[in-house]
Amino acid sequence: MARSFSGQSPSFPETLDPDGWLRPALRCPSPNFNDRPPGEVVSLLVIHNISLPPGQFGGGYVERFFCNDLPVADHPYFLTIQDFRVSAHCLIARDGAMTQFVSLRDRAWHAGASSFGGRTNCNDFSIGVELEGADDLAYTAAQYLALTGFTRLVQKFYPAITRERIVGHDTVAPGRKTDPGPAFDWDHYFDLLNQPSIGSPPLTGDPSCI
Repeated sequence: MARSFSGQSPSFPETLDPDGWLRPALRCPSPNFNDRPPGEVVSLLVIHNISLPPGQFGGGYVERFFCNDLPVADHPYFLTIQDFRVSAHCLIARDGAMTQFVSLRDRAWHAGASSFGGRTNCNDFSIGVELEGADDLAYTAAQYLALTGFTRLVQKFYPAITRERIVGHDTVAPGRKTDPGPAFDWDHYFDLLNQPSIGSPPLTGDPSCI
């Protein structure tokens, strides 16, 4: 089943609209979300990685997975995850292109069984961003720049997300998850975040949600 983006623009997101969607940005709405608890303050950013099939990039499989449209005949691994119903708010591809799946106002299904700061169910109060990658493969310069720009934008609208509340999936689900893995250079990312002159490059990528 083919899907199409709305807001098809290669420009880096500059703001959020009132409904929690990045503007401008590629959009591929996922059905895998629900409302946050009433009055919830978004106060955590969780960084993940994903590649489908594992260790392979491109092909649109992540987008289709988050939209419950994964073609299971394309790879044996897909049979093992065909019944999963998951999503993230955003995905940053290897070239830095960003796709949004769930409004930041809503509760994406990204963290699973998780806890942080004495609270469980991190999905309730977090934003989840996926980097196209793997634990042991270096992330690209374009991804670090895009993640930096996204983080700044998120912190502008959700100031409770302080540096101390930017974590990996492995932090909120220790022993169960390992991403973004040792290949993610936290020092480099935070160095970029501390440099106001460092922005995000124009995004590229195919503006079609396959």
